[in-house]
Amino acid sequence: MLKIILQCPRYLAPFNERARDLRIQNQPLWLHQRDLLAGITTNEMELPPGARLPQVHEPCLVYRDNLFFDAEFLNAFLTAARKRQTPSRAAISANDAAFREHCLPLSVSYTPAGDIYLVDLWYYPDGPVPNAEPLVVDMQTRELGYYHVPTYMANETGDLTYQIPLRSLIAIDSWVHIFIADCVFGLFGRGARVEKRLNEDLAFKLKVIGTSLYEGRQVLQCSSLVKIGRNCSIDPDAVIHGPTTIGDNVTIGAGAVIENCIIGDNVNVSQDCQLMLSGVGDGTFLPFRAALFMTTIMEHGMVAQNTCLQMCVVGRNSFIGAGNTFTDFNLVGGAIRARDANGELKPSNRPVLGGCVGHNCRLGSGLIFYPARMIESDVVMFASKERRVVDHDIVYEESDHLRLKNPGIHPRLYPRPGEEVEETW
Repeated sequence: MLKIILQCPRYLAPFNERARDLRIQNQPLWLHQRDLLAGITTNEMELPPGARLPQVHEPCLVYRDNLFFDAEFLNAFLTAARKRQTPSRAAISANDAAFREHCLPLSVSYTPAGDIYLVDLWYYPDGPVPNAEPLVVDMQTRELGYYHVPTYMANETGDLTYQIPLRSLIAIDSWVHIFIADCVFGLFGRGARVEKRLNEDLAFKLKVIGTSLYEGRQVLQCSSLVKIGRNCSIDPDAVIHGPTTIGDNVTIGAGAVIENCIIGDNVNVSQDCQLMLSGVGDGTFLPFRAALFMTTIMEHGMVAQNTCLQMCVVGRNSFIGAGNTFTDFNLVGGAIRARDANGELKPSNRPVLGGCVGHNCRLGSGLIFYPARMIESDVVMFASKERRVVDHDIVYEESDHLRLKNPGIHPRLYPRPGEEVEETW
């Protein structure tokens, strides 16, 4: 089958990079898509924005490259489309709770059509043709709570909840969608699928229990649920609960607690770190007592001691100093707003939401960030009398290093589209 990739030209703030190049599940999005399709498609074609689909006569799968989807959603769509053997376009019901709550806000990538939304994912049994029929895919959503909180922090029950799909798809139009795709749909969804399988698949359940008894570990700590790569050094006092994936050459210190995470290669997790429902990119360093909750850190990052990130996204090669605080809740009520695909502030539909740091940033110690604020790529920030509390998005022109005598010591690596950067050598 031929795979046709439609390029999405939008660059995501604050990274100044297209969605396809950003990491989700510790992979660039384009690589995640390629790996899922490796056993399904044999050839591929990539088309720039505005290009016409080729006239070919063979089965084709067409998708836009800002889409995150998992194997469960893709298989459900392809199975149904092949069964009816007509040109089909993926669609999702407007009443699907996960789609309504998490995908629609801040997005411009879906086409409304009555009581459904069309997605940029097509299947053609004999080459592209106009007017593909919508094929509604059930995301199999279930509501899961993640915090029991005082009633003033929640809408009704005193619980903060997510709508978790067992089949995931989301268009990446905002940094918030990276958080949703990686932590909510990716890690939370993985945990929900494992729980469902344990409840429904007796053979799998017996295998997990048998493995835990053989290894002398708790069920959530056994090797059936915790996958560890090669050449890792893990202190016996570390606590690791599955489902968790740990890459190669990883060091985990005493007292570290890791629960339902993806840890990349060459990562150092020092003593007493706390990691939950988070993705940690290759080459990341977490000194002692760093904490991550539902947070994505892309490759080669560092979060210094005594810093806690909740529901945040951090780009590659960025440093966050000791004692920084990313707040995530509006104390006086009201919606938390974030930038949508067009750069406009819109309700995020999240009662609790952290912030986003771009690529190649350096944030000094002791800063406090309001919820949903963005720090553009290549920014350097120092705490000072003039700026200790960050109450707005920080753009590159506000970077503290530009006031130094030699600002070239921190080169700009991620300019906005259309901008030119002077050579620093």
